[in-house]
Amino acid sequence: MLKLGIVGLPNVGKSTLFNALTSAGADAANYPFCTVEPNVGMVEVPDPRVDLLAEKVQPQRVQRATVQFVDIAGLVEGASEGEGLGNQFLANIRDTDAVVHVVRCFDDDDVVHVMGGVDPARDREIINLELALSDLGVVEKRLEKAKKSARGNDRDALAELGLLERLNTALGEGKPARVVEANDEEQKILRSYNLLTSKPVLYLANVAESDLPEGDNAHVRALRAAVESSGERADIVPISSKIESELAELPAEERTEFLSSLGLTEPGLHTLIRAGYKLLGLQVYFTAGEKEVRAWEIPVGAKGPEAAGVIHSDFERGFIRAETVGWEDFVKTGSVKAAKEQGLMRSEGKEYVVKDGDILLFRFNV
Repeated sequence: MLKLGIVGLPNVGKSTLFNALTSAGADAANYPFCTVEPNVGMVEVPDPRVDLLAEKVQPQRVQRATVQFVDIAGLVEGASEGEGLGNQFLANIRDTDAVVHVVRCFDDDDVVHVMGGVDPARDREIINLELALSDLGVVEKRLEKAKKSARGNDRDALAELGLLERLNTALGEGKPARVVEANDEEQKILRSYNLLTSKPVLYLANVAESDLPEGDNAHVRALRAAVESSGERADIVPISSKIESELAELPAEERTEFLSSLGLTEPGLHTLIRAGYKLLGLQVYFTAGEKEVRAWEIPVGAKGPEAAGVIHSDFERGFIRAETVGWEDFVKTGSVKAAKEQGLMRSEGKEYVVKDGDILLFRFNV
């Protein structure tokens, strides 16, 4: 399951977007610190391939891939020193896979901006600094402990001492942990810290309805320039919280027509999830039988045993082979059975690199 933590200044559209994307009904009033408790929402990943599989197989149940969104109170300048409420809840997004940073890129005199005016580059810098300072507190505690243990020649402490010192320097300068060089062994240690600034980041540019079809305006360009000048490699996804809110209130059969009237082909949720998958290098494969059709998330490049392991560790441990039908072959033949009859089902071994959309049946023995 993909887990995304949502951050941003107050009143940039975070909770409005969270409500629209998850239909969870979180408060979204026009004043700072409206979101007091962290909001958690689950969303099924929209995938027409699952619909087609279910139509052909007619299983007892369908299980789509899911995304978990965690929305915390808006961060403000000085949050790391106790200002506002957001810093209290940063721990809630430390176990997420990536950070979604919502940045206000629209002008509206009726929506208060806590900093007095719309400035995406400044807003981005404030949030990034507060996240870095929050991580710095974590690193300083670990560094103090590691130094004490290292004096006694503790092997683990000695192994992480250099990494912690480099992290301490970078974070103290307001730089994210992801810019700190680390070897393979140190990368494992770094992941165990769950630092916010070591996570991949995706920027959601919250734009006005009129700017969404092109996904561009002066504010989005300013945000893009700030990201590029920092050397950060991060995608910027334009989205409109207003449109997403209106869309969420419509019956499913009216949503396509509404999007079409705006010159759009899909909701922002679909764009965001696709960007999240790309950011984290994820793809899906399917299992299909009378009991269940299911989508399974795996890293791009995963081999057969690793793909089997997301179902159960026994599948990976006792992996023999994967009976495989490629998605295009399934579409061409109309069913797994027909693909097999036409010689299009392949028997793949441990070195097979699973493709996005593969339909797999695992053979294993433990």
